[in-house]
Amino acid sequence: QNNMWEEQKGERMEELLSYSHVDIAFRGNTVVHDVSFELHPGEILGIVGESGSGKSTLLKAAMGLLGRDGMVTRGDIFFRGQDIPDLPEKQLRTICGAGIGMIFQDAGASLSPIRTIGAQIRESMAVHKKITKAEAKRQALQLFEKIDLEDGERIWRSYPFELSGGMKQRVGIALAMLLEPPVLLADEPTSALDVAVQKQVAEEMLHLREVFGTAIVLVTHDIGVVSAMADTVLVLKDGCVAEYGTAEQVLKEPRREYTKNLLAAVPRLWRK
Repeated sequence: QNNMWEEQKGERMEELLSYSHVDIAFRGNTVVHDVSFELHPGEILGIVGESGSGKSTLLKAAMGLLGRDGMVTRGDIFFRGQDIPDLPEKQLRTICGAGIGMIFQDAGASLSPIRTIGAQIRESMAVHKKITKAEAKRQALQLFEKIDLEDGERIWRSYPFELSGGMKQRVGIALAMLLEPPVLLADEPTSALDVAVQKQVAEEMLHLREVFGTAIVLVTHDIGVVSAMADTVLVLKDGCVAEYGTAEQVLKEPRREYTKNLLAAVPRLWRK
């Protein structure tokens, strides 16, 4: 396969996703203030900050998932030149999934309880691209194996209630990744998984980037994951940008006291 990311690294690409001076409010109360950033093909942006700092809210805004009480009250969120907050729902649905994919913190909760895993994966893939049932199954079972979902045939035939929480989370991750979206939003995707599986999921996300040039926005509390994966880092505090720059600059030479304190709070194992 063509390694798109290798081809793109040497040149400055036009941004896929950009936030420009974005404010987000719920019931008139602004919770995200004046956030701006750009995401280019193949770039991995890590968003870090305390709980309640607005990290997940930023991602949901790009998917039109703020609910009835939430809205973007100022600024623009552009995906390939289209301003997402201004799009009609029908047009937004064509972008979500195939254009912008999302892995939720509780990905398993988005699965329908009354349909098999295989039926849901097949339908999701068929909505966005022409694919046979056999090919959809082949791709899914291949990915299941890579993220440590053993007995893929059984999982394909199973209903969500027959799977453990960790297995449902990995199915949700697979569902988002199988569509190979140019932008993947990942909201604490591995927090419910054990360390070995976290590593496998992270490796598969990096593989998506290497092969397809997928850009990833990764929301996480784990500075170690950001350090290992991210090209750029955005630090949020109380809904505002505390710091934004390359991963090397933000993690090794942070300018803001808040970022220094956040990094200092990361537990470390010491060996004599």
